Amino acid sequence: METQQHMDYHRIAQAIDYLKLNYKRQPSLDEAAAHVNLSPFHFQRMFKDWAGVTPKQFLQYLSVEHAKTILKEQQASLFDAAYETGLSGTGRLHDLFIKVEGMTPGEYKNGGQELNINYSFVESPFGTLIVASTTKGICHMAFADKGDEDAFADLKKRFPNAVYQQLTDTIQQNAIFIFTQDWEKLGEIKLHLKGTAFQLKVWETLLKVPMGGLTTYSQLAGKVDNPRASRAVGSAVADNPVALLIPCHRVIRSTGEIGEYHWGSPRKTAIIGWEAARVSNFQQQA
Repeated sequence: METQQHMDYHRIAQAIDYLKLNYKRQPSLDEAAAHVNLSPFHFQRMFKDWAGVTPKQFLQYLSVEHAKTILKEQQASLFDAAYETGLSGTGRLHDLFIKVEGMTPGEYKNGGQELNINYSFVESPFGTLIVASTTKGICHMAFADKGDEDAFADLKKRFPNAVYQQLTDTIQQNAIFIFTQDWEKLGEIKLHLKGTAFQLKVWETLLKVPMGGLTTYSQLAGKVDNPRASRAVGSAVADNPVALLIPCHRVIRSTGEIGEYHWGSPRKTAIIGWEAARVSNFQQQA
């Protein structure tokens, strides 16, 4: 059964997709509300409750001009400092400090035979997630759009020989704190990832893009010291095993367009706008 949060998100995602496709002509509140079969009053209230800003403000974050400005202002000093210090340059906004540990060759090759994996299903502002962890950290996080059984089956494909238990542990709970407002309580998040050396390098580089920041495939390629490897970088980004925590959603096209996303372009747009709204709100409070 869908929760109210689920139903609200689905409607908002439809509205965001509509705004994204039509932002050049600046659709009115009445048009966006009609698209999701709501009155303008209820749509405005629902949208602001979810995003923290009005649809009109959100529309600003979806513009190509806004994205290009962010890309231009994304200087190397901010890119690196946000990661190294655990703090961004945007007032009191705390960025996540995430430690990555690659799996051993044995764990990598034998399908997780030596691993005990806990997993659970949690609600996020963007839909239900399956979150899985070993004793060393989060190993998998993905949107369960096709239901719990399919999401668990996808997890088992990654680690077919692991031992599984449906259990929410402290590693998962700490990761879920990213959706709360009180980030002062958020400790270090640890990831235990299965990937090649190149993939791990790309994922670690992605962690340096702060909330509210954006990057491109070519910029990422330059950061991993292989400026001609944009296509390989794109493949590594697409293979990201941990949604949201490794922010592959912050990679956009060099034109400023949002681009594709493993879990759907409307969701990517929603996440980028939601993060931009959080940054804006923190800046105003600072």
